[in-house]
Formats: sequence, structure tokens, C-alpha cells
Amino acid sequence: MKTIYISLLLAIIFNMACSNEQKNNSSEKNEVKAVTQTTLKTDNKKVIVFFGNSLTAGYGLEKEQAYPNIIQKIIDESELNYSCINAGLSGETTAGGLNRVDWVIGQQKVDIFVLALGGNDALRGIDPRSTEDNLIKTIDKVKSKYPDCKILLAGILPPPNMGNDYFKAFEGLYPRVAKAKDVKLMPFILKDVAGIPALNQEDGIHPNVEGAKILAKNIYEELQPLL
Repeated sequence: MKTIYISLLLAIIFNMACSNEQKNNSSEKNEVKAVTQTTLKTDNKKVIVFFGNSLTAGYGLEKEQAYPNIIQKIIDESELNYSCINAGLSGETTAGGLNRVDWVIGQQKVDIFVLALGGNDALRGIDPRSTEDNLIKTIDKVKSKYPDCKILLAGILPPPNMGNDYFKAFEGLYPRVAKAKDVKLMPFILKDVAGIPALNQEDGIHPNVEGAKILAKNIYEELQPLL
């Protein structure tokens, strides 16, 4: 019931956020390129790429408040030799990510790849089989270029207004992909944040400053075995 409740809230807030994400798509794509190019020029550390949508991009937050940037601070404080690249893009679907991933991973060697896409697929009612196929192909591209790259797959829950069959099909695709491709799975990227007003912005879906800190903490815990 808790899962259904959270998903019901997402059904409402996904629709509120969609148009705003699309407006910011172009500018954030340029920001992704700028961040990647800057990283290329400034260090030779191992690289963690966070590849996702607005949740990764830090929609509505300052750049340093997005969860990949918070994770970078944690890594720096722990004196680990990793550089984090925020390759999040608002409005991104798994199909868009599949088209974009070659450019992102072509900039430099990637040691850890965090794949956090699918929320916009659910919002648009895209066939879960297509979402699953796109995620698999994205992982295959990363693995083909960097066979030793470690991958964390972060899942999302679909809105229930698509029907119970869709919900079940979508909910199950992340574990299937993780098992098929032998990658680490984080079942729900918004764990401990979704549905809690005090941890989200006014749109109800994008974490606020405090929510992003929890997101970063949870994702970092999943990353630690890969570091």
C-alpha cells in the first residue's frame, strides 16, 4: 500500500513538472556539455558519470545542490580519487538517453556509470518493453566501450493512472535489467524523499535542498561497494 500511495502522489506531480522540464531541456543540455568539458581539462581522477533526467540535473536547485555535486563533496572529504560528472538532462527519456550516451561516454574514460532514467517514460505511458530495451542497450553501449566500468541502475515507480498492469510491468523491469546485465540495482531513486512535502519543491516531485541531501546519501551508500 505504501508503494501505491507514493506512486499516486507521483502521478499528480509528474504531470505538473513535465512542461517545466521540457522548457529547460535545451539550456541544461548545454550545461551537461560544459560540465563534462571542464572535468576533462581539470583532473585525471577516476570518473563517475551520473546519467539521468531532471532528478539528476538538480532541477530547481543551484548546481552545487544537485545530488551528484553533493556526492562529490562526500568523496572529496573521504579523500577518494573520483571526479563526478553530472550528465542529467531534464525531460530525458530512456530513448533520448540511448541517443545521447555515446557523446557522454566519449569524452573520457568512465569508471562508474549511474543510470537513472525511466521516470519520463512512465509519465508518457511508453511501453515498458521499450523502456527495458533502451536501458539494456544503454548499458551495452557503456560496457562495450568500457568493459571494466561498474554500473548502478537506479529505478523509479510509475504513476498508477496508467493502470495496474502497466504499473506492475514497469515496476518489474528494473530488477530484470539489473539481473540480465549483472549490474547493481537501486530499486527506487526517490527512497525516503518521495511523497514528503518538506523534502520536495512546490511541484512535489523534485527534491529541495534537504531532499537532495537525502538522495545523495542514499545513492552514495549504493555506490560505496563500487568505489
